[in-house]
Amino acid sequence: MSGKKITYLLAGIGLFLVSSGLSYSVFHYFAVPGRQPLPSASATPTPKKSKVSKIDPSIPRTETCPLNGALFTKQEKQTWDTRRPLGIMIENSSDSRPQSGLSSADIVYEAVAEGGITRFMGMFYCAASMAGNITIAPVRSARIYFVNLIAEYDGLYNHVGGAGNCDDPNVDPRAKALCLIRTANIKDLDQFGRAGDFRTCHRMTNRLDHEVAYEHTMACFLEELYKVAAKMNWTNVDQKGVSWDKNFVSWKFKKTSEKAEGQPASKLSYYFWGNNRDFNQAYDVTWGFDPATNSYKRSNGGQVLIDLNTEEPLLFSNVVVQFAKETATGDTEKHMVYEVKGKGNALVFMDGVATSATWSKPQMTSRTIFKDLSGKEIKFNPGPVWISILPIGNQVTYN
Repeated sequence: MSGKKITYLLAGIGLFLVSSGLSYSVFHYFAVPGRQPLPSASATPTPKKSKVSKIDPSIPRTETCPLNGALFTKQEKQTWDTRRPLGIMIENSSDSRPQSGLSSADIVYEAVAEGGITRFMGMFYCAASMAGNITIAPVRSARIYFVNLIAEYDGLYNHVGGAGNCDDPNVDPRAKALCLIRTANIKDLDQFGRAGDFRTCHRMTNRLDHEVAYEHTMACFLEELYKVAAKMNWTNVDQKGVSWDKNFVSWKFKKTSEKAEGQPASKLSYYFWGNNRDFNQAYDVTWGFDPATNSYKRSNGGQVLIDLNTEEPLLFSNVVVQFAKETATGDTEKHMVYEVKGKGNALVFMDGVATSATWSKPQMTSRTIFKDLSGKEIKFNPGPVWISILPIGNQVTYN
């Protein structure tokens, strides 16, 4: 073989190797799940899990969380003291389960968003202070009754869009969540409304082990949300230097040695909508009491609900059922409204017993207060609190 032919042959082999390597690199840059996402709505970052505590178990827990009375370390308090509570809208469509991040919430609120499908607002502050940049998902849109609740905390509000701008003719004024967010000066971290300012939330198509519809894939990340809040000068104080808890009223909490009195309630169950049972039973709730942990374990539609971040069941020290007036607005979008301002009846479950109660919230920024039927404010167990808002007249069974 001539020298010229050998030269051509070697050059061809070299060109092939270079082009193959380049193709391989480009393919993997764009295709490998877990790579830092490009600034695109369809980016797929790696789920961030938190299975190992960053807190030294030998450090004493001496600091009381103002949201739910649980005890934490001074290290955790030093972190949350620089922040304000963060409310995040988390969906509960059966296709979206299990959710990520709920076990790091101090309080979880639950109410129907539409069609009997409930939605959660997790309040993150104390338990999440040292959790790291964990995944919170799937994040969905705002509803006006949750806006009225986040106002109790002067908190950050993270969601993806919502019902009704002020000039939206398709949404009943009673349901216009986005309008209230703006007129009430809620500290808004709407991914849609501030998409030009930050890209904190991304479509995470690989969070679950099965494929889901596009609307079930939005994930937000805890530390990134707080970084954005800091850029907006929404830390523990606002832009005027006013602390978030200036007017905050903490609930009362009892000693762990004290036990609540009431009717036995080792198991309780309730539903949100009684019609279309073939569909809506997926949102029926059951709680089972665990004496070993003095907490209730949640099931949805007959399945134990876990947090995908920890792969463990959700356990809550207190479960509250708050009855509220339900109104179907009849607007184009078929929005529902739950009246969480005012007063009404409630049931409080802790220590394996049920206590009949009332609730009151005179104004949007007022703290919702729960009292027993003698008018004495309820003392909750220190620990996570779950509040389900049910239509007045719905049945709750327990034994």
